Amino acid sequence: MSLRNRCFNPLLVAVLITVLFSPLSAFAWGDPKVDDSATTKKLESLPYRKGPKPTVTIYQFNSTVSEISPASLTDMFTTALIKSHTFAVLERQRLEESVYREKQLNQQGMTKGDVAQHRLTGSDYIFVGTVTEANAQASRTGTAATYKGLGVEASGEKAEIGLDVRVLDARTGAVLDAVNVRKKVKEGGFSVSGVGSFLSRMTKGKVRGGDVGLSHDAKEGIDKALRACIEEAVYELAKRYGGS
Repeated sequence: MSLRNRCFNPLLVAVLITVLFSPLSAFAWGDPKVDDSATTKKLESLPYRKGPKPTVTIYQFNSTVSEISPASLTDMFTTALIKSHTFAVLERQRLEESVYREKQLNQQGMTKGDVAQHRLTGSDYIFVGTVTEANAQASRTGTAATYKGLGVEASGEKAEIGLDVRVLDARTGAVLDAVNVRKKVKEGGFSVSGVGSFLSRMTKGKVRGGDVGLSHDAKEGIDKALRACIEEAVYELAKRYGGS
């Protein structure tokens, strides 16, 4: 059968255009790996503190962003503090379901040892954090072009997310310090329309088929951006309060 008499499916051509236009397209997600982001490497580069570490308490952080739960925010901050090897972390939020429960079991004679007789360690500092900002349209760019019925549009957008952390003196409650970090959250994509019309015009009707439209969107995860803010904030706190 000659090319003139063939009827090509424009959807296949559209898929090819998607692959060519989008460097982000991929057919395999790959294996999981340990976080090796730039901010994680900064935390891991901090020297181990010699001698007793400053003890810090974390209660549940606050979030004004619907995509971020306070519990997840608190967990990520706790993980970053541990990564820094700088602080002795006292997590108060889950005492009732962990430490208190263990003490109760010991007090009731259900476990060995003298756990129930020991008091909890006091804190030097209390870290209080809030996700304070998420501007969904901090900046936006876009381009569009049409050639013989083929329409291509590309867009880019930058939102912004922010984290504020206050340092409180556990003995007096006084606010000693504050750290705030901001990060852009990138979002972009493209769309292609009129593939069928474009093929028909380019081949003078030899290739026929209905029009196909397709799009591709990519957005940096809020979770990833927030973790970067947290790790940057903890890095700064470690430098200020980690000592030598």
